[in-house]
Amino acid sequence: MVKNGINRILSYSHLFQGKRIGLITTPTGITSEFVSTIQILHDNFNLAALFSPEHGVRGDQAAGAMVETYTDPLTGVPVYSLYRKDSKRMSTDMLNQVDMVVYDIQDVGVRYYTFIYTMLYALEDCAKAGKEFVVLDRVNPLDGLTVEGNVLKPGYESFVGNYPLCVRYGLTAGEVARMANEQKGWNAMLHVIPCAGWERNMLFPQTGQIWVHPSLGIPRFETALVYAGTCLFEGTNLSEGRGTTFPFEIIGAPFIDAERLADEMNSRGLPGVRFRPVYFKPTTSKFQGELCAGIQIYVTDTLSYRSVETGVTLMYTMKRNYEEFSYLPPVKEGSRPFIDLLCGDKLYREETGLTEMLEKFREESRDFAREKQKYHLYS
Repeated sequence: MVKNGINRILSYSHLFQGKRIGLITTPTGITSEFVSTIQILHDNFNLAALFSPEHGVRGDQAAGAMVETYTDPLTGVPVYSLYRKDSKRMSTDMLNQVDMVVYDIQDVGVRYYTFIYTMLYALEDCAKAGKEFVVLDRVNPLDGLTVEGNVLKPGYESFVGNYPLCVRYGLTAGEVARMANEQKGWNAMLHVIPCAGWERNMLFPQTGQIWVHPSLGIPRFETALVYAGTCLFEGTNLSEGRGTTFPFEIIGAPFIDAERLADEMNSRGLPGVRFRPVYFKPTTSKFQGELCAGIQIYVTDTLSYRSVETGVTLMYTMKRNYEEFSYLPPVKEGSRPFIDLLCGDKLYREETGLTEMLEKFREESRDFAREKQKYHLYS
């Protein structure tokens, strides 16, 4: 079975001895025996602080909820929030509590997923403060070879895209940290405790590990696989399936003709995927309590399936067929529409043809795939 960095930490004890350690983690920070990284560091080293990203270190915070400083009841260690209304950075007071910051969160390999920016913000902050930074690396569940989508452009940075990555970037968190540290010139004292046994062509089911949902919106590996394409619907007036048992796998709205949409999408012959008409009532989020119609996405071949191209094709099909379709307005005055932040560009709102756009995405992903190779830790 593949081992993540936390399963190998005691072989790297020399890095941690005699240091006050701060840990950034979530419930995915566990060993293959389900022992939490919090407990491992608390029992074997000097765990001086916990740093909480979105959802909290124990997963007890709702999406988007602001987390205040508190004491972890199981260890007595103070918990400082990295998901505050005014900032998502490490403050000087936080950094003064530690000599080293350790990061252990399961990533999903998709640019929109915010934990990777929690890591990069902390890495930059530690570099400025002269603190060591350790990534307990974890596998990329979407493999380390497949690269899809465009690269985020300058001026479109946000917490759903703050570094020039492709949408599906084919790197582990440790590799992203190495890339950013070099390309940004941070010169952080960065250590990556690598996985053992992971090969770049492996998807999550091939690792022998058990899926622990990194957030409530990603309950299954299959969800993570489609998420790279269907998260785009968060920037539209269509339901992305939140409030159903299949978030990001079900897309729809009250004005959709489910059978027609499924037939049209299936007729496109997209690789590795089929579409089924569905009807659903979200219990939360968009169209709460309203009957919606749409499609459910079934991945039939994980190797040939291209999540970004499938999601973009689906969005453009709906945009063309339904005059009710719209992109959501900016969250606050003066900011960009959320679809631009997800895209990392304004392309989706421009009248660019689908074929032309997908070819542009392929060109950018090919260039990124070549560039990222120099930061690979795994073959």
